[in-house]
Amino acid sequence: MLSFKTKFNIVLLLLLVSACKVNKISTNSFHATESNLVKKIIENARKYTGVPYLYGGNDAKGIDCSGLICNVFKEEKILLPRVSFQQAEFFPQNDIKFIQKGDLVFFVTSGENISHAGIVTEVKNENEIMFIHASTSKGVREDNLKLNYWWNRFARVCRPKI
Repeated sequence: MLSFKTKFNIVLLLLLVSACKVNKISTNSFHATESNLVKKIIENARKYTGVPYLYGGNDAKGIDCSGLICNVFKEEKILLPRVSFQQAEFFPQNDIKFIQKGDLVFFVTSGENISHAGIVTEVKNENEIMFIHASTSKGVREDNLKLNYWWNRFARVCRPKI
C-alpha cells in the first residue's frame, strides 16, 4: 500500500506534467555553432530575470526552475516535460567538458534525485559557466555553475537535440 506522501507526490507529478504537453522532436543538432534558436532561448529566459520563485509557478507572477525551462522552450514551439527530473531524461546527457550555451544543467539540491535545473547562458572559460535558473531565495537569476554551492550539487548536463 502506498503511503500518503507517495500518493501526494504522484498526484502532484500528474498535475505538473499536464501543464506542459511532451512532444519529442527530430534529432538535428540544437547547436550548429551558436544558432539563432539558442540565442532566442537565452533571450526568452532572460526576460524572466527577477521574477520571484513560486513552486509550481508558470508565469511572470512566479515561476520555478522547470517552469522557466518549459516556458522558454515553448515560446519557440518546443514542448518539454514540466518537471526537472523528466527534463533531465528528455535529451541526451553530455560530458561537462563539452558544455555550450543553451545546454540544460541539472542538480540534486535535496534528497537523491534531480530537483533543480537551469539553462547555460555563457561559457567564458572552464571556471566560469553561467546559467539562468529560478532560485528559491532570489527568483530568476544567473549564477556561475562552478560556484561551490552549485558545483557540489551538479548532476548532469544535457544537450537539446531539435
